[in-house]
Amino acid sequence: MNRETKKLADVQNLADRRRVPLQRVGVKGVELPFLIKAMENGHQTVLAAVTLTADLPHYFKGTHMSRLIEILEEWRNKPVSGPEVKSILNQTRTALHAKIANVDIVFKYFIEKAAPVSGLRSMIGYRSTFSGTLDEQGFDFCLCVDVPVTTVCPCSKEISDIGAHGQRAIISARVRFAHGKFVWIEELVRTLEKQGSCEIYPLLKREDEKYVTEHAFRNPKFVEDVVRDCVIVLRKDTRLRWFEVECEAEESIHNHNAFASSREGLL
Repeated sequence: MNRETKKLADVQNLADRRRVPLQRVGVKGVELPFLIKAMENGHQTVLAAVTLTADLPHYFKGTHMSRLIEILEEWRNKPVSGPEVKSILNQTRTALHAKIANVDIVFKYFIEKAAPVSGLRSMIGYRSTFSGTLDEQGFDFCLCVDVPVTTVCPCSKEISDIGAHGQRAIISARVRFAHGKFVWIEELVRTLEKQGSCEIYPLLKREDEKYVTEHAFRNPKFVEDVVRDCVIVLRKDTRLRWFEVECEAEESIHNHNAFASSREGLL
């Protein structure tokens, strides 16, 4: 038999005698364009970094990594949200004969914002993640977003004759939906960015800068305040069954960050 006709060995399917099952095996950091379903205008094209994995029984030496890439290549041309993530994982389980499949799709999602006074419109990106797990017990989906805000320190304002220190803070939220419910990225971002001392805008004229400076100064918040206010507003959203929210402020007068977090609901 010559080299051209010789059957290629499938090493992944060889038996492994160490009897060690692996919970997650797959591809990580796969960068490719993805279509994300948008609240308006159908979908948004993003650059996504994807991790797609499945479990590997103890008796197999390796998994078929190429099949995972094939699945992702198929889905990069289809608008994706929660239901589509489930379909990706279902394909993964079927293709690899796996019991469990996991995926994280990380991307920057852009939303147009109008400046508070001038009304000038510009785009701001929010780091977002679709995270899903599918196993024999069912499907779990989690939406994650990072939202930048401004915070002004209440203590600094109280003790100072002039001014108060302010900084950029990041509100990070992970939410799981109630059965049959759905929350758009745009909705979650809008909810969270209102909980800081002031929203952040990519484009500001002088009249806008005056507004955000004065608004933040009149609305000072610790990271604890931000998280508590987020919890109160997320509690009221009946579309959510579980959430975790945290706030990290990049302190302007310290060489460390301030941090707070909380979670509520049923997993």
